[in-house]
Amino acid sequence: MNGRWMGVVAGVAAAVMVACGPGARAEPQHGIAMYGDPALPQDFVSLPYVNPDAPKGGRIVFGEAGGFDSLHPFILKGTAPYGISVYVFETLMGRNWDEPFSLYGLLAESVEVPDDRSWVEFTLRPEARFSDGTPVTVDDVIWSFETLGTLGHPRYHALQDQITSMEQTGERSVRITFEGGNRELALLAGLRPILPRAQWEGRAFDESGFDVVPVGSGPYVIDAFEPGRFISLKRNPDWWARDLPLMRGQHNFDEIRYDYFGDGDVVFEAFKAGEITSYREGNAQRWATQYDFPRVTSGEVVQSIIPHQRPSGITGYVMNTRRPAFQDWRVREAMIQAFNFEFINQTLNGGTLPRITSYFSNSVLGMGPGPATGTVLDYMTPHQAVLLPGAIDGYTLPVSDGTERNRAGIARALDLMAEAGWTVQDGVMRNAGGQDFTFEILLNQGATETQQTMEIYAAALGRMGITPRITTVDSAQYVARTDAFDFDMAYYTRGVSLSPGTEQRLYWGTLAAETPGSRNWMGVQSPAIDGLIDAMLAAGSRDDFIAATQALDRVLTSGRYVIPIWFSDHSRIAHDRRLRFPDRLPMYGDWIGFQPDVWWYQE
Repeated sequence: MNGRWMGVVAGVAAAVMVACGPGARAEPQHGIAMYGDPALPQDFVSLPYVNPDAPKGGRIVFGEAGGFDSLHPFILKGTAPYGISVYVFETLMGRNWDEPFSLYGLLAESVEVPDDRSWVEFTLRPEARFSDGTPVTVDDVIWSFETLGTLGHPRYHALQDQITSMEQTGERSVRITFEGGNRELALLAGLRPILPRAQWEGRAFDESGFDVVPVGSGPYVIDAFEPGRFISLKRNPDWWARDLPLMRGQHNFDEIRYDYFGDGDVVFEAFKAGEITSYREGNAQRWATQYDFPRVTSGEVVQSIIPHQRPSGITGYVMNTRRPAFQDWRVREAMIQAFNFEFINQTLNGGTLPRITSYFSNSVLGMGPGPATGTVLDYMTPHQAVLLPGAIDGYTLPVSDGTERNRAGIARALDLMAEAGWTVQDGVMRNAGGQDFTFEILLNQGATETQQTMEIYAAALGRMGITPRITTVDSAQYVARTDAFDFDMAYYTRGVSLSPGTEQRLYWGTLAAETPGSRNWMGVQSPAIDGLIDAMLAAGSRDDFIAATQALDRVLTSGRYVIPIWFSDHSRIAHDRRLRFPDRLPMYGDWIGFQPDVWWYQE
């Protein structure tokens, strides 16, 4: 193990060094915010959107399309159930989902940072325990950071690459020092999962499978599982954090169970039959027309609308620019022009859902209409030479007449293809060398709606002399292929928060483009995107942060990497009437931390 991570500074000498070092006037706090101070006071009783008196008991059963082949959620190999990482393990700090980005002590009782946030120091709670009863130690923290940052999934590597040292500064405290220029790193360190080092002694951390049943410090333990069919998480009655103000009113079910099915349609049928107890509906038309089955009409099932204030994110069909077919932006624009959003939205959703117009649309972080001005323009000007048309002067998605033919869109798409060197010859789109233009669309077999969408899209492309290959694979193959960027076009969704940060590099940064398992499926390598992410992370004020993010949004959207589809400013959850949630909803709505975290069971 690299010695620089395991250096230990203890005793009086360490205390003197810390007190005399940079940022010595920093003081331990109960929480930290990206900008300003956290909203909740030190003596807060519970989060504002929980029911602190929620009863404990009962269970909630989810249905998942696909399967799992591992219990290890922290590595690239294999597919592990979602619930393991979030309910079996804990982080040093936890989020309040009613603020853009604020953290409060969880495993750590306090956090300390200097004004420039060049380092962060956490002091662990003495009562923090793993589910096997062993204490959470500084050694576990340092080992977890190093192991996840080197052997873990690539999503953990970016933070580790920006850490210059870690040292124990007291019996329960650890200081992490960063490379300069990124105010968010202190918060990201607070969200790093902490694992028990002892469980992995003598074992290969980066091996997938079922040989190791992971132990964490979280509210649940793995109770039972059958590979690919179900996994049951049981609430730990001895959970050390059950009385913490941050956790009060949360994690109330005795059991969280995930059942796995062949595809999304089977999951819905299982919900109708009562085999699962909660179902998140993504299709507005089905929500309006197909919830008249007996369990609904009898009142056994309740339909709940959950509004939110988060950005749209990006959802649609991503084009892999690593492949020759999509390296020309004019081809990508042609694919967008040929996608008849209005007709598809009407066919599948009754025309009720608005279109995603940019990566951060539906929020203050989204790009404005028309040309860039003011600080946004200032951020973009240094990169002007590499920006695509529409970045500075404004970019809007095409709007069809709503008919299936979409004549104007197809005509514009043909013009763009011709500009890129592709024309229709004998009914087939070819280049001057006689090479056919075709590509593969990769879909997950459990995604019925995406298959319906692509069937309509393929028919439109056929009118341009293009015949795409639609390949449907199971969830394990889908993950493996997308992790390896082995696709031309694929369904793609990335949620973004009200406080985007370092994860943006993993989503669309240059280094991530060649890192298997990263979120940069489109393969974009742009100095403008890299520079604007850096500007966003280094922003010293909320106003500058917003302007930098709006500039980034313009460059991403005008890059034409994704064919955007729809979003909703609310979510739809149908559930057993005995499953309850608080009246007061968080800013982020039904996002991470909502279901099942703040729900409870009540007869």
